[in-house]
Amino acid sequence: MKETGQIARHTISVIVDNEAGVLARVIGLFSGRGYNIESLTVAAVDNTGERSRITVVTAGTRMVIEQIKAQLDRLVPVHRVADLTIEGTFVSRDLALVKVSGAGERRVEALRLAEAFRAQVVDASRDSFVFELTGAADKLDAFVDLMSELGLVEVARTGAVALSRGSDGL
Repeated sequence: MKETGQIARHTISVIVDNEAGVLARVIGLFSGRGYNIESLTVAAVDNTGERSRITVVTAGTRMVIEQIKAQLDRLVPVHRVADLTIEGTFVSRDLALVKVSGAGERRVEALRLAEAFRAQVVDASRDSFVFELTGAADKLDAFVDLMSELGLVEVARTGAVALSRGSDGL
């Protein structure tokens, strides 16, 4: 693979043993080499709880991404490493909880925008809402930007979760 030197965002999926210290080892690999993690999610992915999927979104040149994948593959509890960005099409989603305060027209406008973005109201009081929104990171960014003008209080977000399209799995 020829090095282009261009930095690109990559979504890497890693199947690991679900045991203490594995996530710390993966994070240590990134921090020890100065690689940035833009997004990180991890959860058990089988009925027995023996395996977990770590989804990491990072950016780097083609050479850096190949180094990351090779180093991840050498960690003992790692079963599979896949760069979803280059292995074909994939589906990726983030989740956000967005708290917005306001009354009157601002309240009505926040509800109208939430409907346009297909956000769900998961909590409501007389002076605030908590919206739940899933989608691509840029969709969530756009929603948060619009809500900042209407009384944004706080935001909690997950990192990306992703799966390759088609019938094959990791």
